[in-house]
Amino acid sequence: MPIRSLKRSSKSPAQLIISESELGADMLHATGFRAPDPFVYLESAGRRSILLNDLELDRGRREARVDEVVSSSELETSMTKKTKARPSSIEVIAAFLKARGGTRPLVPADFPLGLARELESHGISVTPVSGMFRPEREIKTPEEIKLLTEATRITETGMARAFEVLKAAEIGMRGVLKWGGSTLSAERLRTEIETAILRAGGIPAGNSIVACGPQACDPHERGHGPLKAHQLIILDLFPRAAKSGYYGDLTRTVVRGTATEAQSRLWEICLLGQKLAIGSLHSGAEGGAIHEEVKQFFTDNGYPTERVKDRWSGFFHGTGHGLGLDLHESPRFGAGKLKAGQVFTIEPGIYIPGLGGVRHEDVALITAKGHKLLSRAPKPLEL
Repeated sequence: MPIRSLKRSSKSPAQLIISESELGADMLHATGFRAPDPFVYLESAGRRSILLNDLELDRGRREARVDEVVSSSELETSMTKKTKARPSSIEVIAAFLKARGGTRPLVPADFPLGLARELESHGISVTPVSGMFRPEREIKTPEEIKLLTEATRITETGMARAFEVLKAAEIGMRGVLKWGGSTLSAERLRTEIETAILRAGGIPAGNSIVACGPQACDPHERGHGPLKAHQLIILDLFPRAAKSGYYGDLTRTVVRGTATEAQSRLWEICLLGQKLAIGSLHSGAEGGAIHEEVKQFFTDNGYPTERVKDRWSGFFHGTGHGLGLDLHESPRFGAGKLKAGQVFTIEPGIYIPGLGGVRHEDVALITAKGHKLLSRAPKPLEL
């Protein structure tokens, strides 16, 4: 199966998605319908149709943003009457597609190979599409920007709870934090954060990052064990809004207690790097050039990106990523020119083994002349 790029027009080939929509962002974007089990979506000749089982049928007819909702059981019954034999589920799908001009549809690049081969045996030939299957996801509508802002507010509720608990924590022996009469661990603080997110209408990530001290030098270290005073703690939260399915993403770096001069400088230079990146955002700007500018700024201020004793030190991940119905959504920040309507996180970080890690992350909407920050949570260093 050759992979092709998708450019839509009034004469575009049919487009087929077969997936669930709880995590299947393309399906959720196409239909607006939340379902935990896979179903069929076909867009052909400007008409959008879905094939649902009886469990989802009534709700689908109420909620799905499509032109036609077809019952798989009714189609199966109709086929059985004609052939006097009960069709398989693949035969039902193939009949649904053939009746609507979907014999040679385009499909997402991650379309299951086994399913593609089954469909091929019943006269349906699929062609995977490279890149974004639904390019319209790249430019957010006003409604999507509103939903992303709501998801960001939910995320900020979790961050506010983290600050609240850390501020209330007492500094015990050897700097171990105590809260509510017992040790405050990364696991305990994560539970408090995610409970607050749940109450605010979010679906917690389950692996929100609460990384303290040496753990903060690994950008995707989830964090574990007792939290300690006077050490850098990275808090990175990325829940989904339960109602809409859109993601929030926010990172703050704090110290419970007193930061050292070296910690304060690392934190401040990282913040200045983030401000440099945010200040460069506008339609037409090159994301890759912004990334290199931030990286050079960190190098000029004493934090080069390099391998030290077989570990990375400095800034060794992307400046940001797209955000939407996927946590890491296309396009990549550094892949080309920015466009008005795109939404990115801006999250430079500096990680110095032996000192700690700092990351500042906010959500920004690209506009014609600049940007608009969707996040507004404060950035304290010391709590």
